Amino acid sequence: MKRAVVIVAGGSGTRMNSEIPKQFLLLKGMPILMHTVTRFHRFDSNMQLIIVLPKSEADRWERLCDEFHFSIAHQVVEGGSTRFHSVKNGLALVDGNTIVGIHDGVRPLIASNVIERCFAEAANGQSVVPTIPSVDSLRMVTNDGNIALDRSLIRLVQTPQVFPSSLLKSAYEQEYTPTFTDDASVVEAMGYPITLAEGNVENIKITNPLDLAIAERVFESVI
Repeated sequence: MKRAVVIVAGGSGTRMNSEIPKQFLLLKGMPILMHTVTRFHRFDSNMQLIIVLPKSEADRWERLCDEFHFSIAHQVVEGGSTRFHSVKNGLALVDGNTIVGIHDGVRPLIASNVIERCFAEAANGQSVVPTIPSVDSLRMVTNDGNIALDRSLIRLVQTPQVFPSSLLKSAYEQEYTPTFTDDASVVEAMGYPITLAEGNVENIKITNPLDLAIAERVFESVI
């Protein structure tokens, strides 16, 4: 069965205090997004790689590919007004009978065994989300104040979230609502169960300078 990944890279540099969108900031001397693409290419060199970018950043990405001699074959799709619409645009390039993952462009530290685990379980017809346990105490804000949550019942969600393409494409035909915060929430709204798989703790979403510093430090340890 064919494999594909839609890498969503529509972020800005606001929380990085940078004019450069975070997916293009350098990590180990190369733009973050290139590391992310490389992770999936190394896992499966035949995997269809689709990058979703804001229309305004397509030229910058092309220039960076030239500058860094980035030659991994991929397709670029214009993003939409929300993550939901961006993913839907990327899915338009994915054929049926494909196992497709949706991944954040600024998660370059996904481990190869996590990719393998998620795609293998999705090949059995499941909707798979990598997660890690919470190590922090948690409280939920309520109308009356706040309450403690049992952290043993909580999982922190990562990407890639991986699905049979026919199921995911069908789910993305739904009308958009703000409750769709990730792909699992879109699929769940169709009544399908979600399977949780073990993620890797290093698979952070780089959104601020501290995240980037951590990624620099642990980069070599993730395989």
